[in-house]
Amino acid sequence: MVAAVAENIRCSHCGAPVEFKPGEIIATCKYCGFTTVIETGQAFNFEHSILPNKYSPEQIEGLVRDWMRSGFMKPGDLAKKSKITEKTLIYLPFWVVSVEATTKYKGIFERIAPPIVKEGQIQKEYNWLVLARQASNFPTHEYDVPLAGKVPYDFRKIEGFAKVLNSEVERDQALELARQQIDAHHRFLLQQDVDRIVEASTTVNLKQMVYLHAPVWFIKYEYKGNLYQMIVDGAQGMVLRGDIPNSKF
Repeated sequence: MVAAVAENIRCSHCGAPVEFKPGEIIATCKYCGFTTVIETGQAFNFEHSILPNKYSPEQIEGLVRDWMRSGFMKPGDLAKKSKITEKTLIYLPFWVVSVEATTKYKGIFERIAPPIVKEGQIQKEYNWLVLARQASNFPTHEYDVPLAGKVPYDFRKIEGFAKVLNSEVERDQALELARQQIDAHHRFLLQQDVDRIVEASTTVNLKQMVYLHAPVWFIKYEYKGNLYQMIVDGAQGMVLRGDIPNSKF
């Protein structure tokens, strides 16, 4: 597989080269932090925030070891016998879509005889997270973004060893993805009330959208000759996903 070749434009703020890859829509200058819409070269006019990373590589390794020691499903010697082979900090781009969503529905409750028709609505508020990358299996729904900790984007807060990814998803596309995902989520919740949905209509009232870079640590470790992966939130230290070796009881 041939890797995508990086291109660049000149930052309209400081004149430095801003690298981007095919498919990326919004790019941020690593020298001054200015964010640009690649197609037009114009300034990005929406709020751009960052969640600061709070953990050094050594502290992240400590969190990983603590995770390995906890939980009865893990091998007892996991923390002792594992070798951490890679610790990569990446600032991932997200759209945080703050909405009030209402789904009005009509369905049939078939768990009793005779079945009955039920009508009602689900109304919830969300800070819905949309990863601004096209191809990824990142566990977005497990990531509770600590929005209270966000600050205006500042390139000086980016560690020299960290990577910053550009966005491949524009604002309107992110909003539409959020609408679709919220509708699917509400239809899933409806299964608690009805066995068969006759009709359902979801209305999404947008309150705010924020473009956000969040620190995520990607960890690889070796245990008894096999490689495993972990994803750790760099803002709160929470393990978002962790591969667990098979344990023999």
